[in-house]
Parts: sequence; structure tokens; C-alpha cells
Amino acid sequence: MKINEYQELAMTTLNPDLSKKDVLINSVMGLCGESGEAIDIVKKWMAQGHELDKEHLAKELGDIAWYLAEAATALEIPLEDIMQANIDKLKKRYPEGFETKRSLVRLQGDL
Repeated sequence: MKINEYQELAMTTLNPDLSKKDVLINSVMGLCGESGEAIDIVKKWMAQGHELDKEHLAKELGDIAWYLAEAATALEIPLEDIMQANIDKLKKRYPEGFETKRSLVRLQGDL
């Protein structure tokens, strides 16, 4: 499946009664909520002696993907464009691959 195809298919389940503003708000709140659910799974594994529940974590990552697609849709940006822009930023920041120094000392304007 292609990234933009995922976005299109995922958005068939978007609430059509929401305004664009409400879609954006819902998407950002959803990203925060689902990220919290993902970290809770990891916390239980790291700090509470649970086995890492990879299946549950994968489902939460799927929910995060859905809300990311929703946010991109609210902004009227193809998800592929967002992901490509992120790769371009990372290539500029880490042209030879990850380096701790480049992580600690960023150039002005490097978001």
C-alpha cells in the first residue's frame, strides 16, 4: 500500500460532520492520546515487569498512523509530502547518518 492510498482509505472513516478546524483539533488530540497509550505499553514492559505486548503496541501505532493521516488531511497536505519533507530535513541534519554532536548542536532554524 502506498502512503497516500492509506491516507485516502483511512479518511473514509473520518466523521463527515466535523469542520476542518475540528478535524485538526481531533487529530492532534488523537495523536497525543494514542501516543500515551503506546508509551504506557512500553512503560509496563520497562518498569513493571510485563512482557512487551508487540501486538497491542502495533495496534496503537496503527491508531497513531490514522490520526497522522487525519492531521495531514485537515491541512490539505498529502501524507507522502509530509513524510518526504521529514526525510529531507533528516538528510540535511544528518548527511552521514546519525551523529550525537549534530543532535546536540543544531543549526539556527533547524526545527
